[in-house]
Amino acid sequence: MNRIKEKLAQDKKILSIYFTAGYPSLEDTVPIIKELEQSGVDMVEIGLPFSDPLADGPTIQESSTAALKNGMTTEHLFSQLSKIRETVSIPLIIMGYFNPVLQYGVEAFCKKCSEIGIDGLILPDLPLAEYKEHYEQIFQENGLVNVFLITPQTSEERIREIDNATDGFIYMVSSASTTGKTQGFGSVQTDYFKRVADMDLKNPQIVGFGISNSKTFSTATEHAKGAIIGSAFIKMISRDGRSGIREFIESIRHI
Repeated sequence: MNRIKEKLAQDKKILSIYFTAGYPSLEDTVPIIKELEQSGVDMVEIGLPFSDPLADGPTIQESSTAALKNGMTTEHLFSQLSKIRETVSIPLIIMGYFNPVLQYGVEAFCKKCSEIGIDGLILPDLPLAEYKEHYEQIFQENGLVNVFLITPQTSEERIREIDNATDGFIYMVSSASTTGKTQGFGSVQTDYFKRVADMDLKNPQIVGFGISNSKTFSTATEHAKGAIIGSAFIKMISRDGRSGIREFIESIRHI
């Protein structure tokens, strides 16, 4: 069974961490993943840096720019991750934009992901219809979960369409803003979380955007299976480096 599905089947709230591959330093990618697993993180989203990251806030944009300057490329990321499954067992997802995947070749990219033990992809700018028509079979043949995003503005009909098209989890964007903008959740967000939970979808939901501490993690996971922290984590490693990872995760979990 796919590691994402195995993790989602566990009776616990999922903490997923997003970070940019090749940041702060080019060779930090694997050490960060290992430290995250050892600190109790359930799932890791590895950001593939891109020069035009439309949905990313300034923190993630800056980390992407720095990673590209450090020399991060798709090929180098695959090289870094080539032996990751010798030491890491938690689900790993590559998150990025479709253009680098297309340049690499979708079939070749998915095959490489399968070979090194990647469990899923999050490609926010890959349209559902295009995925269904051209790429769904490739993803399935390589055992990859394709994670789709919804927002508070996504219609119920569209949410159900997305639910039928995936077999993992739905990335529930907490607001329409870019990453790192939201500070806490108001009634609009909490009503949205509850409304989607009440739809009784076949796939669990994991909330992203706006989670930065134990309070926002708790609020986000009240009606959802888990939550993703990105910008707050990147700010921490920008400041403290890898040495701050365990304390950061413990502060979210209240261990």
